[in-house]
Amino acid sequence: MSSISLTEKSNPDTKDIDLMSSLQIVTAINREDQKVAPAIQKVLPQIANAVETIAQAFLNGGRLAYFGAGTSGRIGVLDASECWPTFGVDHGMVRGYIAGGDQALRLSVENAEDSAEMALADLKDFAPTAKDVVVGISANGSPRYVATVMEQAQKIGCKTIAVTSNPEALIKNFSDIFINPIVGEEAITGSSRMKSGTAQKMVLNMLSTGAMIRIGKTYQNYMIDLRVLNEKLQQRAIRFVTEIAGITEREAAEYLKQTDNNVKLACVIAIKKCSIKQAQKLLQQANGILRKII
Repeated sequence: MSSISLTEKSNPDTKDIDLMSSLQIVTAINREDQKVAPAIQKVLPQIANAVETIAQAFLNGGRLAYFGAGTSGRIGVLDASECWPTFGVDHGMVRGYIAGGDQALRLSVENAEDSAEMALADLKDFAPTAKDVVVGISANGSPRYVATVMEQAQKIGCKTIAVTSNPEALIKNFSDIFINPIVGEEAITGSSRMKSGTAQKMVLNMLSTGAMIRIGKTYQNYMIDLRVLNEKLQQRAIRFVTEIAGITEREAAEYLKQTDNNVKLACVIAIKKCSIKQAQKLLQQANGILRKII
């Protein structure tokens, strides 16, 4: 019998979880969850390396794509889908793929994670070039879908990043950067949607957010390229301009109206007391980095 991967081993600390009260169950799960952040802390240098790699790819016209199966795929699609409204990037700049396609976001698609054919089809849809970065996400790190994507992407010349909870993951062989937080056995044996899933969400938060910060998508900790899509975001945009430019909410709302809700542009106009055309020129000269202007 082949050796059991860390993500499939039974956790001795929760072996009697079926005998526990509800409070004891959630206490046991919470105790396991507290192991995740320290595990992430140990791999911060690798995560930072990945952030810089992704940022440089963006600056050179490259894109980022996440590939995963099951929970890992869903987390990747979630992170990718949130980059458009949060940082105002083009839809194609960050992509998320899950084995089995969109149907697999809600339902289990049989044998999808073992399909090299699905992997090749999704990679073809992404149409990678050597400018792009491909991130393979898998708790176990061995599904054929993810391994196939990373192997082929590496052959094309993409930078490849693996995010996995298994130190012996197959995808390690196809990764330029190996991010491996050791979160240990799950509270429920093999249920990698738990600690491993939490770790993946934390890592992907850092990858996308860190890269966006590095390319100037924030000023201080304000998301100044957000897309104003509803009333809540309208109020957020007004607050951002008010606080950054040191003006009244009424003035901020007027500047946003003039700039079609472009927070960054509104801030430049308000602070520099210039026209929209002049503000656009300043931003272009600064490669869109507000810090260089104000």
